[in-house]
Amino acid sequence: MPHLNGIDIHYEVRGAEDAPRTLFVNGSGATLAASGVLVDIFARSLRVACHDQRGLGATEVPEGPYTMADYAADALAVLDDLGWATCGVVGISFGGMVAQEIAVTAPGRIERLVLACTSAGGDGGPSYPLHTLVGMPAADRAATYRTLLDTRFTDAWLADHPGDAGLVAMMGARTDADKPPEVLRGEWEQLQARRGHDVWDRLDRITCPTLVAAGRFDGIAPLSNSEAIA
Repeated sequence: MPHLNGIDIHYEVRGAEDAPRTLFVNGSGATLAASGVLVDIFARSLRVACHDQRGLGATEVPEGPYTMADYAADALAVLDDLGWATCGVVGISFGGMVAQEIAVTAPGRIERLVLACTSAGGDGGPSYPLHTLVGMPAADRAATYRTLLDTRFTDAWLADHPGDAGLVAMMGARTDADKPPEVLRGEWEQLQARRGHDVWDRLDRITCPTLVAAGRFDGIAPLSNSEAIA
């Protein structure tokens, strides 16, 4: 595992060597082990570099606090280790926040940018404060989390949509799973860094072609936030 930006960072590269180079940046608490299926979809047509972000997965869990600048610097260090001067960047949710931080601090490194289900922070609107779910009673957390997945997910909706009910059950089982203290510490440090995300006043530094995509019923990153970014 390479030692990059002061920590050991686990990353992988998937897809054909001659395909367009793309950095994929994952969401809150997400690891390569859990999201490999999603990465493989991108790798069908792209040469994808993806890494466990600091505090998560197989990457080191250094002492905090972490900052959004740290996450952006980690991603750029992965590109440097690969020898990629430029590439496309896809960021989802928290990964979209990191992608924005990369784009406003090192715009020359990004050829094309995708910001999916994310927020700019500041006057552009924050995403839901996920740190408030930590320590919440399990029943309350489960009820809140399902409407964060999709604002339509009421009891009545789920009763009529068994596929959605299955998704809620699957995601709930993942969130309630027992985790080692170091995993919880890394996730908590990421949530704390997320609280400080604000690139709103710097978005004009992004000059590359950019796709902003959102879920109309996303309870974490409201559609209005993506409209503001665009």
